Amino acid sequence: MTLATNDVITPYADLDELLLELLGRWRSILGDNLAGAYVQGSFALGSGDRHSDCDWLVATHGRLTEPQIARLRELHYEIPTREQQWCQDIEGSYAPIAELASVEHLGRKWLFNDRGHRTLNWDDHCNRPHTRWILREHGITLTGPTPSSFMPPVPADEMRGEAATSLPTLLEELATWIDIDTIGWGQRYAVVTASRILYTLHTAEVTSKPGALEWALRTLEPRWRPLLAQVRDERSLGWDPHRPPRAGEADAARSFVTHSVQLRGRLLPSPSRR
Repeated sequence: MTLATNDVITPYADLDELLLELLGRWRSILGDNLAGAYVQGSFALGSGDRHSDCDWLVATHGRLTEPQIARLRELHYEIPTREQQWCQDIEGSYAPIAELASVEHLGRKWLFNDRGHRTLNWDDHCNRPHTRWILREHGITLTGPTPSSFMPPVPADEMRGEAATSLPTLLEELATWIDIDTIGWGQRYAVVTASRILYTLHTAEVTSKPGALEWALRTLEPRWRPLLAQVRDERSLGWDPHRPPRAGEADAARSFVTHSVQLRGRLLPSPSRR
């Protein structure tokens, strides 16, 4: 499958234009080594908006050659210098298709371009259970075979294991790059991330940020509804480092994450239903 130039990929024509340009550059650089190219993340889940980044993944038939890596570095060094929004809001990895085709390679590092960065580094960012699940179940194919035709399902135990491990350290890891006491976006991020983790623990699947909040509003104790509704309703505010949370909101977010850690065991289905 290959998209035509007039196909709609996302709700945003300027993002589609960039994705099609990237596809052309990938074809030029990789040649016969290009196995497939995909959109994953929020846009694959149907919830991407102007506040989202756009996640992509390129599958290759074999290892990248040094000349290919050099040209890809040049590509990703140049893209973020453009003024268009999406040129600073894309990220993704280059993955051998043979490694995508087996969960035995989960966690292996792939060449990765981080959002807004002008570098390529080896990282497992796109090779985790939840990212593989989104790609296989909802990935948008730009070119190549559909992901479900060559990727095996991610085992439920892998999904739940990743979620159970990440939840207790959520606040600690968040504190390494944002202060939720001074930036309201960080407060909202903590709540929505905990909600998504709880959803994965319960279902062994991944849902969007809005989907996770709606699920939490329906599922969790009523005392959390004001906080969850606040985070849901203020998503449209987007990233604003100069907008602090209101009094008490950061502490409420911490309490919610702490409660979520305590909920881990109760949200797991019984062994007979797994």
